[in-house]
Amino acid sequence: MRVALGWKAHSGWAALVALGGDLREPRLVERSRVELVPAGEPWARAPFHAADELGGEAGRKLVERGIASVNRRVPEAMREAVARAASDGHEVCGCGVLIGSGLPSWTIDEIRAVHFRMHKAEGELFREALVAGASACELPLATLPDKSALEAAVRELATTRVRLDDALAALGKQAGAPWGKDQKEAAAAAFVALSAAASTATTRAKREKA
Repeated sequence: MRVALGWKAHSGWAALVALGGDLREPRLVERSRVELVPAGEPWARAPFHAADELGGEAGRKLVERGIASVNRRVPEAMREAVARAASDGHEVCGCGVLIGSGLPSWTIDEIRAVHFRMHKAEGELFREALVAGASACELPLATLPDKSALEAAVRELATTRVRLDDALAALGKQAGAPWGKDQKEAAAAAFVALSAAASTATTRAKREKA
């Protein structure tokens, strides 16, 4: 079965939902919590906060080290998810990621100077790492805004909120608990990625016929 991965990031981890089928007959492949920092570096969940008591160059270097660790770990986590799907006979054809509004062009020092900026930067770090990870894994990417994921998914899928909610409820029955906001939004991102992959395949087939 062709499946897509849907990801919703938090600081240090992400909710992952892998699914196939369609809105009428959704099929759950995986529902899990995936760690996005190396096992030996738990401080990288919040690298700006970890460097908060360090001054100048030492603080900048620790933040840079944390960011690099996240950007190494995320593609590994994606490849592991692809491998799990493949081991069950599935083909991963796309990746959906919930994204934020992005950051202004602040330097590390400018972020560290204002506490709320540190929180925002750490949130964006993991979302942006997932986007970059999809590229590194050569997975076609679909994105949904983190603040309005389900509403945006309805538009992208050209469906209704009732149909989307019914599909998410059906997946929830397959998954069991926990099946909350994180899992529903990750699943919506996966549906959008799956739909985009199907559209691309249809277009390619028509070109080949012509």
